[in-house]
Amino acid sequence: MNYNTILTSLESGIYTITLNRPEVYNACNEELTNELLQAFMHCHENDEIRCVILSGNGKAFCSGQDLKDAPAGHNKRSLKDSLERRYNPIIRAITSLPKPVIAGINGVAAGAGLSLALACDLRIMSSSAKLVEAFIGIALIPDSGANYFYTKIMGYSKAFEFATLNKPLTSDEALRIGMVNHVYHPQAFQEGLYALAKTYAEGPTQTYGYVKLLLQKGLDASLDDILDMESEYQQLAGESYDYAEGVKAFIEKRSPRFLGK
Repeated sequence: MNYNTILTSLESGIYTITLNRPEVYNACNEELTNELLQAFMHCHENDEIRCVILSGNGKAFCSGQDLKDAPAGHNKRSLKDSLERRYNPIIRAITSLPKPVIAGINGVAAGAGLSLALACDLRIMSSSAKLVEAFIGIALIPDSGANYFYTKIMGYSKAFEFATLNKPLTSDEALRIGMVNHVYHPQAFQEGLYALAKTYAEGPTQTYGYVKLLLQKGLDASLDDILDMESEYQQLAGESYDYAEGVKAFIEKRSPRFLGK
């Protein structure tokens, strides 16, 4: 598909989505959020896609909502409508995608832009980038899942501090508290990002989807519920081509060649 505000490419099972409004630090206008949702729905539908990278073009990952963007014919944007119609469906599309999604935080991630990164399964960050809560600076609450992600990652007290003081997090601090998985020097950032994506694209994609689902359920479910779900999904994993290939490769003392099914 042809997009105006994002770039997409598919190579060796890796589908790269690049936010492409660098002149406004990849701020989200109506068109960008619509196109981003379309791109993630495409990821759900295309079996050739085995891993997704979400990153930004230029100096920023995403600076959040474009405050200058307003619906045609309206003087004031409905924030509730923006969330329910635009942002929340994107967050759900990312978190429900049964494939690994990696956020490549190449520059500042602020407001809803940070929420997009936190919705991903893994976050790779350039050492020159920063994470900014931003909402409180314009007297708004964190949204697009931020209240869920902040507390799960940081705990209540640190989440409250981050959400209310609007103090940017450096890459070192983000790594220390577990908000990102890896930090790379800017010159090594792309290489590190794609090396990780390649590992996932060559792995057992279907099984990654089961792991993603179970870990998400494990945040809130009881132990008994998780034990029941593990037995169900382990059976499904055991019926896959990749399981048979993994066992065969182990016996033959070679690396497995997973097909993601």
